[in-house]
Amino acid sequence: MRILRHYSGIPSEARGAVVALGNFDGVHLGHRAVIGRARAIAGREGAPLGVLTFEPHPVQVLRPESAPHRLTPFRVKARRLAEIDVDVLFALHFDTAFSRKSAEDFVDEVLVRELGIRHAVVGHDFHFGCERRGNPAFPAERAALHGFDVTIVEPVGNAGEVYSSTRVRSYLKRGEPRLAAAILGHLWEVEGRVQHGDARGRTLGYPTANLSFADYVAPAFGIYAVWAGIVDGDDTTWYPAVASVGVRPTFGGGEPLLEVHLFDVDMGLYDAHLRVAFVAWIRPEMKFDDVDALKAEMARDCETARAILEGSVPPPEPSDRPAPAAARRANP
Repeated sequence: MRILRHYSGIPSEARGAVVALGNFDGVHLGHRAVIGRARAIAGREGAPLGVLTFEPHPVQVLRPESAPHRLTPFRVKARRLAEIDVDVLFALHFDTAFSRKSAEDFVDEVLVRELGIRHAVVGHDFHFGCERRGNPAFPAERAALHGFDVTIVEPVGNAGEVYSSTRVRSYLKRGEPRLAAAILGHLWEVEGRVQHGDARGRTLGYPTANLSFADYVAPAFGIYAVWAGIVDGDDTTWYPAVASVGVRPTFGGGEPLLEVHLFDVDMGLYDAHLRVAFVAWIRPEMKFDDVDALKAEMARDCETARAILEGSVPPPEPSDRPAPAAARRANP
């Protein structure tokens, strides 16, 4: 997948794409319905499949005090999109100047003049342009002027509710990663570089790899059964693990941290790139009267996590993907 961070001067092979437009935080099943529709159209028309999104999230620029933490920071979002065989990701830089661009200018200048799109695919709730005046029907109104087509994808969902990133965040904050995964279509993950900590877990007999949540939404504080993946280039090796999310109240608290204990792994992980996939919530974070009580509970947590993970599988590697773009264009 090619990533383009500007809309001007793009290479010729990226022009004329069928483009799905949206933020796509989480790349959940609702997002995949929009992208899937774009893929089907691209296949019929022998065109590249594109996704257009904005970085940073517009809310982070316009209302930073109310901006939600993300399910998928840019690196993770890009990987998810590559896994579903998007050909080109237009990750357009969003700032206050861009926010002043009218809906008309966005369509006329960005989509038509610079990207030369063949077809736009949007979700039922997509809005864009200055003060979000562009609604899902707006591109269709401009399309007649410029010779491209527009498809609006109706909402899809489960349990009587539409799939949404807001629902995923809500489930995570309630300690329900399985319900979050039902909307995402995959286990929710946090990833990053392992930080140097105070080595307290090692002194307790449970060494941990520590990650900061940074831009990620922090799930409910507590103990989780997780899969921990050590990243080496394009490969990830997964291990069963138990994780703690919280502020470590037994030791005086602090900033929220993700601490992961990998089972049956004896290796240094400082500065390693780690992926942590959340499977199930075990219990809330607790403050213990002494270290012995904490260690006894940690032993029970490990036993519970192992039992949960026996009925789970780690995230799959992206081996079974849709046909690559070249094949789609050769066999529309």
